[in-house]
Amino acid sequence: MLSAAAAVSGVVPESIQKAYAIEPEPGSTYLDADHIVILMQENRSFDHALGTLRGVRGFNDPRAIRLANGNSVFVQTDKSGATYPPWRLDIKDTRITWMGSLPHSRESQVDAWHEGLHDGWLEAKRSHNREYADVPMTMGHYTREDIPFYYALADAFTVCDQHYCSAMTSTTPNRCYFWTGTIRDRQSTDSKVYMRNEEIERGGMIWKTYPERLQEAGISWKLYQNELTNSGLENEEDAWLGNFGDNPLESFAAYNIEAYPGFVLEQRLQIAKLIDEAAKLKEEISHQKEAQAAANLDARLASTESRFAACQAALAKAREAPSRLTTEQRAVHDAAFVTNAGDPDYHALESLPFRDNGQTLNMNVPKGDIFYEFRKDVNEGKLPAVSWLIAPENFSDHPVSPWYGAWYVSEVMEILTKNPQTWKKTIFILTYDENDGYFDHAPSFVAADPKRPWTGHSSPGINGGLDYTYKEDELAQGVAEEEARTGPIGMGFRVPMIIASPWSRGGWVNSQLFDHTSTLMFLEHFLQTKFGKTVREENISAWRRAISGNLSSAFRPYDAKAPDLDFLGRDKFVVSIQKSRYKEIPSKYQKLNPEQIDDINRNLFHSRFTSHQEAGIRPACALPYELQADGALSADRSSFELAMTASNAVFGSDAAGAPFNVYLRNLKHEVAAGIAMRVATYAVKPGDTLREQFPLSLFADANYSIEVHGPNGFYRSFTGNAAGPNILVRTEYDRNGAQLTGNVKVHLHNIGDKALTGRIQDNSYKTGALTRTIQPGHEESGVLNLKKSHGWYDFTVRVEGSESAAHFAGRVETGRPSFSDPLMGGVV
Repeated sequence: MLSAAAAVSGVVPESIQKAYAIEPEPGSTYLDADHIVILMQENRSFDHALGTLRGVRGFNDPRAIRLANGNSVFVQTDKSGATYPPWRLDIKDTRITWMGSLPHSRESQVDAWHEGLHDGWLEAKRSHNREYADVPMTMGHYTREDIPFYYALADAFTVCDQHYCSAMTSTTPNRCYFWTGTIRDRQSTDSKVYMRNEEIERGGMIWKTYPERLQEAGISWKLYQNELTNSGLENEEDAWLGNFGDNPLESFAAYNIEAYPGFVLEQRLQIAKLIDEAAKLKEEISHQKEAQAAANLDARLASTESRFAACQAALAKAREAPSRLTTEQRAVHDAAFVTNAGDPDYHALESLPFRDNGQTLNMNVPKGDIFYEFRKDVNEGKLPAVSWLIAPENFSDHPVSPWYGAWYVSEVMEILTKNPQTWKKTIFILTYDENDGYFDHAPSFVAADPKRPWTGHSSPGINGGLDYTYKEDELAQGVAEEEARTGPIGMGFRVPMIIASPWSRGGWVNSQLFDHTSTLMFLEHFLQTKFGKTVREENISAWRRAISGNLSSAFRPYDAKAPDLDFLGRDKFVVSIQKSRYKEIPSKYQKLNPEQIDDINRNLFHSRFTSHQEAGIRPACALPYELQADGALSADRSSFELAMTASNAVFGSDAAGAPFNVYLRNLKHEVAAGIAMRVATYAVKPGDTLREQFPLSLFADANYSIEVHGPNGFYRSFTGNAAGPNILVRTEYDRNGAQLTGNVKVHLHNIGDKALTGRIQDNSYKTGALTRTIQPGHEESGVLNLKKSHGWYDFTVRVEGSESAAHFAGRVETGRPSFSDPLMGGVV
């Protein structure tokens, strides 16, 4: 498999070869690991980075939602009516990686989501750079040719294609979820919600963090970075050598950032800047005659003076901090702020010459080793049980910087695999904090609004209100009117996650629903099992625990096959990115006309007007899902009753709960308003069933149209009216005794007084059709053999003489590994 990947990408980096070739100890499992190393990079959506990868839920998704206007979700339209599909960003032959970031603040994320309609991307994510404002950058994506290292890493290990960021907002709140499980100062719906970077970065956060819990439990941990935010570094030095403000522990009072040696210098620099800023504002005010402009300047001056006072107070506190820390406080401080101060060049850059178009040019790069302390601990056998890494801005993968980050990830792998005995005991988790402004086609699974019952609800015992926030609360916190939003806190949008370890080798895909709290839940599970220590993150809400997995399904007994598999050198790699700086603006996007839109809607897998995935399938992890969603008309035919189940009959205590997004189409009032669709979201804990009734009076002419989407391509659709047939359709996993066969059994129950003929018709996987005649009061069943489709099914049930239809699709889980969707892979 890796050899095939090398043929496509041209080379498999040496770091990946080495890691793949090192086998774990015979009989070991991931619970035998001694080290968990975690790297959270910046701002890339799943589709943007990996949407063309073979075997993941990307651009060929056969169960992608339809928008309210009936178009595929891959066909996005702006307010002017201009419509664009996904298109490739060429990282080498265009300047795309030098074109900066897209809007990804709270308001832009909520507006792209648009009450679940998922159709606001082009407007909400338009570049603030006027030169690029008409380029539909949000729909742009990369391919294996652009970022071969990441594709090779996914081909070697396990990629998680249902991993979402935790919050529908920017970097720092999502990083707070990653390290603390929340962005609330208390686990109460009347607590303060910190939805924006600056709200957290002001400092003084008081809720408990997971590293503190590790410290209390006696579990070794460290957070490695070259330097902190408060370091005195500026401009280019800061971009190459600082931590980009990506260590949220700097903002928590328990870590006493003011005790860090560089903090005093940073405050002095800030004070000097603020004095200069205040002087300039006073000069402008003295010459300003227009009242409103003067008032605006006065407000800016007041803000500057407030920040000046805060810096002075922080400076005074910093002078006392080192001497007042207790032994315990010092230990937490030191572990959170591990820097490379031991390397004499850790604050230095050096010039790197290179040739481009016959000219000798130069660029600056770090002179020291930005992995100095991490490398030292690994080489000396001192790597703690849990490690987090934070990259400098230029290596973080954030779109505000050129995409140099692949080298950073490669170097982590090089360090960990230098000694095979270390790698045999290590799990490396790579993920991203949020999606920036880049489109992802998979709608978020979010908490419903407790104040609006029609938006959905959760299983009993789950307070979904902890994961929802309101405009009024944001306004009370000082958020500007135009930026304040009502909406779910999360989940946000999909972001990449790749898990590399001896027990996740083989190019697998894991499609269980995860978010950033899943990594914390994995640490809980791992530490409990390995050390018998309960280190529970109490800040994770019941709603998240009900629907998010703990990553354990990503691991399996290792594959002993070691392929005969080359090296990602830093200087050569960064120069290749540097050379693209003066290329053309990417222009391979296409504004679609109605005929092209129709072609994509009818022909998603083969249309030449949109992007596609690499052909083929990949091995897929076993998932603890037994999901069902069945529905029928009520006895009085006044409503449609939907039952959504996350059963635990098959997997018992290991069974996973799940979210379901329900799309109501053909709604009477929404049609009149020109919307035609409404979205509700439900969270079902393991072993539970949620029931919902939808009155037919909601729908135009009482013609109901209801679609249900769940994780990993789970799909149901029900259409019809009050004149529908007297038949109940129910599905279940087929068994042979206690053994699951991997097939699906369909039951047709006739509740009427006339015989009915039902037809179960396969739509995609060539499993044929079954016809059953059902007498009044009787039930007939049929089994669809899914062996050739690896457990994937897609069929429609119709009754002769009726226009009603029930559509079922997904994958049967047996507890055994399978393969990704062959329909998505184009191999049916």
